[in-house]
Amino acid sequence: MGKVTGFLEFDRQEQKYQLAGDRIRHFREFTLPLDEGDVAKQAARCMDCGVPFCHGDTGCPVHNQIPDWNDLVFSGDWEEAARNLHSTNNFPEFTGRICPAPCEEACTLNLENAPVTIKTIEQAIADKAWEMGWVKPEMPTRLTGKRIAVVGSGPAGLAAAQQLARAGHDVHLFEREPRAGGLLRYGIPDFKMEKRHIDRRIAQMEAEGVTFHYNVEIGVTKPFDELVSGFDAVLMAAGAEDPRNPNLPGQELTGVHYAMPFLVQQNRAVGQEPVEEERILAAGKHVVVIGGGDTASDCVGTSFRQGALSVTQLDIRPMPPKVEDKLTSWPYWPTKLRTSSSQAEGAEREFQAATLGIEGKKGKVTGVKCARVDEKRVPIPGTEFILPADLVFLAIGFAGSKVEGMVETAGVERDRRNNILADDRAYRTSRDKVFVAGDMRRGQSLVVWAIREGRQAAHAIDVFLMGESILPR
Repeated sequence: MGKVTGFLEFDRQEQKYQLAGDRIRHFREFTLPLDEGDVAKQAARCMDCGVPFCHGDTGCPVHNQIPDWNDLVFSGDWEEAARNLHSTNNFPEFTGRICPAPCEEACTLNLENAPVTIKTIEQAIADKAWEMGWVKPEMPTRLTGKRIAVVGSGPAGLAAAQQLARAGHDVHLFEREPRAGGLLRYGIPDFKMEKRHIDRRIAQMEAEGVTFHYNVEIGVTKPFDELVSGFDAVLMAAGAEDPRNPNLPGQELTGVHYAMPFLVQQNRAVGQEPVEEERILAAGKHVVVIGGGDTASDCVGTSFRQGALSVTQLDIRPMPPKVEDKLTSWPYWPTKLRTSSSQAEGAEREFQAATLGIEGKKGKVTGVKCARVDEKRVPIPGTEFILPADLVFLAIGFAGSKVEGMVETAGVERDRRNNILADDRAYRTSRDKVFVAGDMRRGQSLVVWAIREGRQAAHAIDVFLMGESILPR
């Protein structure tokens, strides 16, 4: 605990943003970091609670030792803080930018609506570590001679591959796309996380011995059985990509799209990759986004940057209270009104609104038919209304793993949502030598959960191959 009275002396100070009118003109990150002195003051607010809820399972899935590195930052020992942070999280510069920070919701100071700015401090430590050259390849002390195939280079696959390489295994990572990162690269907009952060981690992993194979789609261009026969273990970590289909009347109209193709196209364009299919562009259009989550918010921010005339976001849930119920919410994700940076750029938000169908003329979308709903989310007769729309995005989550290709040919047991069956201890599927981690196992979730699962799966694979493991679980 850096300063016993810190939480009394210092107010919560969050990072500032560029003005909305400026940031919507580009796709770069727009957060304005705090200086080191201010970060140290924020770290001093940590109370080192007797029961630090911030790094339990519900606070931080990777179990970051938050009070420890808060104390180190306040004391000015940034290098040790970086070492501590990396001991639990392979990619803190990712989570410091895009994690929704359940740790802050679990912070004791959140009882007063002023939790420690844990996410800001985490990003500051990670960025300082790169700036000072403290992040270096960590080479194994011995080689095991075991070969492991990892399928998918999202956060789960990357975390597992890095851990396994550091344990001395020969790791080969297979990626369908021309670059690594999965949805970190192709789904999350650059204005939330620039892709240079991924590139330097890939360089680090290559130096540690990980071999990347790009433009290889397992189950399509390379049979899954070749991995099973050619490697000592296989980890499936390709994410949950199958979008949830609302089956709306008029969904087939031109101008109605799932969210992910729109985001992927823009990320390819920013990354100067070719976009082979016809571009989905919001410039000069009235945009309606159906869904209330992070992907929907990313569609909002991307639409504004492309020059949309207006953006309206539909959410079937009622408007949450401004302050959550402090006595009943934790350890569950608290229900309260949150406004993302993208929504703050000018989006209209319609709560308690069900989408009844899509309207159009001559095969093109012209509007979205909606109605208010009751507490059971049933449309209320007589409350129907139509929102004019030239472009509609369906952003209501994912139904599970994509079946065609790898999952279909792997011969592993699945649940009713097509997630691959495995527990969170051994991470073993129903097929010998085959493991699974991340969204393919648990369903659509957070980047921080994917990193945790990748790390734990690496430990399980190491135990499977060697009988024991020095990797943290």
